[in-house]
Amino acid sequence: MEVNPAFNVVIAYEDFETGKQAKRTYDYLTQNLGQECQFTNQMWKFEVLEIAKLRELAAKDAAMADIIIVSSHGANLLPDGLKAWLEICVSEKAHAIALVALFDSSRGDDPTMIRANTAYLADVAKRGEMEFFAQPGELPNTKEPGEAFEFSRTTVPHEQALPTISTISNIVQRDLSFPRWGINE
Repeated sequence: MEVNPAFNVVIAYEDFETGKQAKRTYDYLTQNLGQECQFTNQMWKFEVLEIAKLRELAAKDAAMADIIIVSSHGANLLPDGLKAWLEICVSEKAHAIALVALFDSSRGDDPTMIRANTAYLADVAKRGEMEFFAQPGELPNTKEPGEAFEFSRTTVPHEQALPTISTISNIVQRDLSFPRWGINE
């Protein structure tokens, strides 16, 4: 009997449009790795994370996540509820292998906010011992079908290389080599 390991993705998103953007990224991962593992996802809207009890529930989801995706327009600083949630994730040593930041800068917003948000998320990833990937202003659906998304990969804010989303896939495949056993397995 062949068992596919579970791979959990938690998405925090600003609004409907950014939720769709994150879901497209999730769908891309499932299309490319779906035969190797079973994917699950949970989605949390930023405004829900402002409520302490719901933020705690979202933190439990994040503790089980393999990838955490934060999707925002980037026009404003990230909200306090989201930051509090991310700080809980870091303090509880979630086992996520990557933090992915998706920003939609196509609206012509001030890039200063996106840089500030990216720097904060890169710092969270560093403190949480996660890989960090930030998508520049290009939305995933603006590429031709089959063309990879372009991400900037950073370990320290402003250090950037340009691997594609296949880098995330490689990290996932590397991480799947170690089976995870839960309390009920």
